[in-house]
Amino acid sequence: MLAGAGLTGCISVDSASSARQYAVLETDTTGATSTNIASLTEVIQRNPGDAGAYTTRGAAYARAGQFNDAVADFSKAVQIDPNSASAYNNRALAYRQMGRNDAALQDFSRAITANPNYGPAYIGRANVERAQGNLDGALNDLNVAIRLMPESAEAYHARGLVRQKQGQDTQAIADFDAAIDRNPFVSAPYAARGQSLIATNQYPKAIEDYNAALNVNNKDATSWAYRGLAYEKSGQRKEAMENYQRASVIDPNNPVARSGLSRVQGGVGSLFN
Repeated sequence: MLAGAGLTGCISVDSASSARQYAVLETDTTGATSTNIASLTEVIQRNPGDAGAYTTRGAAYARAGQFNDAVADFSKAVQIDPNSASAYNNRALAYRQMGRNDAALQDFSRAITANPNYGPAYIGRANVERAQGNLDGALNDLNVAIRLMPESAEAYHARGLVRQKQGQDTQAIADFDAAIDRNPFVSAPYAARGQSLIATNQYPKAIEDYNAALNVNNKDATSWAYRGLAYEKSGQRKEAMENYQRASVIDPNNPVARSGLSRVQGGVGSLFN
C-alpha cells in the first residue's frame, strides 16, 4: 500500500558545509492528514493483520510530525511482515527525523537485507554514512542506488554531496547536473552545485545557480550567503554585501555571511536597518 519513496521526503541531508534539505516533509495544515489517520485507523481495526495498513498510517503520522507514533506503526508492520523493505526504510527515515542515526542505519541495512534491490534504502543508508564520515561506504551505496534507480534525482544529488565532501568538485558538479536534469524544481541541487562552482572558480555560473535556488526558496540563508561569496570573489562588493546582509537577517549565526560581512562591510551601509 505504500511505496518505499512514500516517506523519502522526510529525510534531511547536509551539504558540504551546512544543513540542507533535499526534499522537505511538509506539515499538513489542512486537516487532511488527521482525517486520513482516522480512516486508516478504521482500516486497521477491520484488518489488524494488514502490515501495509500500518505502514501507510505510519507515513501519515510522519507527515503530521508524530514520529513516535510513526515508528510504532512501522514496528508493527515489520512484526507482521519481517520482509517488508518499505516498512524498515520508512522507520529508518522517521528515526532520522528524531536524530537517531544509529537506529536509522540499522533499519536501512535491514531493508536492504529484506530486498537487495530496494534502491531507496541505499540512498537512506548513504545519507547516514555521509553524516557519520563514512564517505567510501556512502559512495558505494549510492553507486548501487543509481544502478537500481538511474532516474533518481535524489541519488545523484546525494552522490554529489559525497564527492563534494571528498574534494572532487568536478565530479560533484556532474552529479548535481544529473540531479537537476531529472528534477529541476528543487532548490538544493542548485545550491550544492553552486558551492562546487565556487570551489572551481566558476563564479558567474555559481551566481546563476543561487538565483535558481533562491527562486525556489528565498528563505534559505545559506544560498544568500554563498551567492554573496560568489559576488565577492567576482569583485562585486556591493552585491556581496547585500547578499551577506540578507543571509544574516534570516540567520544571524550563518558562518559564511558573518565572515563575509567582516571582510566587505567597510564603507557600505546596511540595507536592512
